[in-house]
Amino acid sequence: MSEVTWYERGTNPDEVATELRETLNRLHAEDETLVPARALNLVVIVNREWKGEIANRLERIGGINASRTILCGVQEGHGSIDARVLMRSDSSAGGIGVLTERIELDIDTAYLSRLDTIIDPLVITEIPTVLWSPHSLDEAVEVLLPMIDVILIDSDEPAFFDGAWAALRRAHELCQSVYVVDLAWLRTTPWRERLAAAFDDRDRRAQLDLLRAFAVRHHPESIVSAVLLTGWLSSRLHWIAEPLEIAPGGRLRGGAKSAALSRIELGFDPVNMTVRGIAGVSVASSSGFSLSLDRGSGGMVARQMAPATGLREWRILGASRGEGGILGEGVRQALLRDPTYLPSLVAARSYEP
Repeated sequence: MSEVTWYERGTNPDEVATELRETLNRLHAEDETLVPARALNLVVIVNREWKGEIANRLERIGGINASRTILCGVQEGHGSIDARVLMRSDSSAGGIGVLTERIELDIDTAYLSRLDTIIDPLVITEIPTVLWSPHSLDEAVEVLLPMIDVILIDSDEPAFFDGAWAALRRAHELCQSVYVVDLAWLRTTPWRERLAAAFDDRDRRAQLDLLRAFAVRHHPESIVSAVLLTGWLSSRLHWIAEPLEIAPGGRLRGGAKSAALSRIELGFDPVNMTVRGIAGVSVASSSGFSLSLDRGSGGMVARQMAPATGLREWRILGASRGEGGILGEGVRQALLRDPTYLPSLVAARSYEP
C-alpha cells in the first residue's frame, strides 16, 4: 500500500482536476502496473465538524471503496475552497496496482447553491455517481440530484428528517428522481433472508396464509427499519395495512388484513441495544406454529414451535454485518438494483398513524 498526497488552500475545481490528471500520469509513467479504479464515484456532503468522523467510517468499510471519493465539508464562514487529494495504490507482487482517489474539500455554506459547478469537474465521467449526505444538507442534495445516479440515505436518522414517517416520505420522494439505497433497509437484510428461508419449504409455505401475528423488537432509533421489514412482508403477502397506533413506552400497535381478509396483529417494541437495527422478530399462525428470531452473540437465536415437532431452538451464525458492513454494503448496492425496496417502502408508508 502506498499513498500520494497533495494539499492546496484557496484553490478551485479546475486546479484540483488538473492535479489529479497530472499525478495519475506521473504515477503511471513511474510504474506501468498502476491503473486507476474506474467503477464508482462517491460524493459525500457533510458538516465540516463531522468530516473526520465520516472519513473514519469510510475507512472502516474495507475493500468496498469507491474509485473516487469526494468528501466535502461545509462550514459557514469558511470562505475559500481548500482541497486535499489522496491517492492510494494497493499492489500485489507481480500484479496490477489499483489506484483509488479521495478528494477532500472544505467550502463555505455560500457555495451550496452552486455546488454542482464544484463537484462536476471532479467526478469521473461515464461511471455511476453516488451521493451521500449523512447530515441531510437538503440544499446540496437538490442541487446535485440532476448529476447523480444513486443516493445513499439512512432513514433510521429521523432527527435529520423530522421524524420516522417524514423519513419514509422523503425516501419515497427521492425514488421518483434517482435510485435510492437506504441503510435502514439494508439493516433488515438478515431478517428478511432468515424469514424467507424459514418458509421456503413447500409444506411450511402454507403457514404464510395462516399468519395472525407479527412483532418486531428494535433499537429505539430504528423504527423505520422495523416498519420497512413489515412493509416487505405486506408487499410480498398482499396484506392490507391499517394505520398504527401509538402505545405507552414508545411502542406501536396495529394490524393488517391478509389476502383472505383475516387479521394480523402487529407490534413494534423498542429495546435497549448497543447498535441500531432490529433486535428480534416473531411470527405466529392460527395453526399453532410460531417462530422467533433474536439477535445473539455471533448470530441469531431461533426458536420454533410446531404442533407436530414441539419446541426447537438453534443458532444461526454470522447473520449481522455490523454498521461498517452496512455502509460498505450500501456502496456495493449502488452498482446493483433491488426491486423489492420500493414496494416495501410504499407498503410501509401505509402504516403511518
